[in-house]
Amino acid sequence: MPIILVGGIIALIFGIVIMIFPKILNYLIGIFLILCGVLALIIHFT
Repeated sequence: MPIILVGGIIALIFGIVIMIFPKILNYLIGIFLILCGVLALIIHFT
């Protein structure tokens, strides 16, 4: 599964959750950035 597709799906889900619960925006952004970084490292080193 390409990283662009994974990032797009995660962004879509987080966008919907932010619309419902705006107070957890900072946590979701942090989780999203960590996941993108981990996926990029996995792809780079495999």
